[in-house]
Amino acid sequence: MKRVVIGICLALVIVATANLFPGRAQQVRGAGDATNNGGQAVAKNWAAGNPQKIALLKWYQANLVPTSFAVGKTQNSNPYGIAFDGANIWTANSEGTVTKLRASDGASLGTFPAGNAPTGIAFDGANMWVTNYYDGTVTKLRASDGRSLGTFSLGQGTYPFWLAFDGENMWIADGLGVTKLRVSDGKNLGTFKLNRGGFAVAFDGTYVWVTGGGPNIVTRLKRDGSSAGQFQVGANPYGVAFDGQNIWTANDGDGTVSKLRASDGKLLGTFTTAGLPYGVAFDGSDIWVTLDGGLVQLRPTDGKILGYFNQANGGSTGIAFDGSNVWVAISLGNFVLKF
Repeated sequence: MKRVVIGICLALVIVATANLFPGRAQQVRGAGDATNNGGQAVAKNWAAGNPQKIALLKWYQANLVPTSFAVGKTQNSNPYGIAFDGANIWTANSEGTVTKLRASDGASLGTFPAGNAPTGIAFDGANMWVTNYYDGTVTKLRASDGRSLGTFSLGQGTYPFWLAFDGENMWIADGLGVTKLRVSDGKNLGTFKLNRGGFAVAFDGTYVWVTGGGPNIVTRLKRDGSSAGQFQVGANPYGVAFDGQNIWTANDGDGTVSKLRASDGKLLGTFTTAGLPYGVAFDGSDIWVTLDGGLVQLRPTDGKILGYFNQANGGSTGIAFDGSNVWVAISLGNFVLKF
C-alpha cells in the first residue's frame, strides 16, 4: 500500500486501515547475500573494507534483528514522524498523541495529547515540537515530562508536515512552503513560499534544505529565508537528511535517493533503493532509507545497498538514529521498530 502524503488522502488511509493488525517485521537477506542449499541466507562479512564497522565488531547484517514497541493509545495510533531527544525516542501518532520511549530498552515513558493528526516531530535541545496536520498548528511539549508549553498556529491551509531545528529556530515544511518559528516563544518569523509547498526539512549548519517545492527539486534557503538555489534530484523527493558533508533526498517517484554536496548543491549521484523511498537518516556511517515495504541501508560513498529489511505490512515512514540504533515508524498500526 502506497503511503499517503497530503490532505484528504491521509484521512482515507487512516480510515481504511482501522482494522489492520500489523505483524512484527521480519528481516530478509541483504542484497547480494548467498544462500545455502536450504535457501537460507548465509551471513557474510559485510563490514569488509569499513574500518569503523570492524572496530565496533559490527560484522554481519544478520545481527540486525528488529524489535517492535507499541506506541499510542489505540490499535491504530499510526505513528508517522519520529525523533530522538538524546535519551528517548518520540513518535508523532496520527491518532492525536505523541509517545515517549526510552531508547535503551523501548520502555514507554508516557503518551501525551497533541493536536489533530500529529505528523512530524523534532527536538530543540529542551522541548519537542509536533506538527498537527489538520489543525495547521505546531505544539511545543517539554521533553522532560510531555507537558504542553503552547500551540502555535501557522494558518488555515498550511498542513504542516516534517520539520527541523537550526539551533535557534524551528523550520516547518507546510502546504505553502516552509515556516520559521522562534523556539523561545513560538513567534512566526516568516513563511517562505514554494511552488508546490514543502514536505520535509534538513539543516546543514549553514543552509536549510526543503523537499516538496517541485517534482524533482530540493530547495536551499539561507537562514533568513532567502533563496540559496534549487537543485535537481530524483522524482518527487520526500525525506531529506544531512550526513555531515552531503544532503540526501528520498525520491518516492522513481525509487531512488540523490546525494548532493551541501556546499554548492552539486549532484554527486542518484542510487536505486529496491523500493519507493520515504524517510532518510544518517547513522554516522551509513544512510538508512524507509521504503514502501521496509528499510534499506546504503553505503554513502557509492550508494551500494548493504542490507534490506522487509516489513510485511508496509507503512514505513519516519526514521531516526539514537546513537546506537535506527528506529522506524510504522504508520499503519501502533508500533515502531528498533534495528
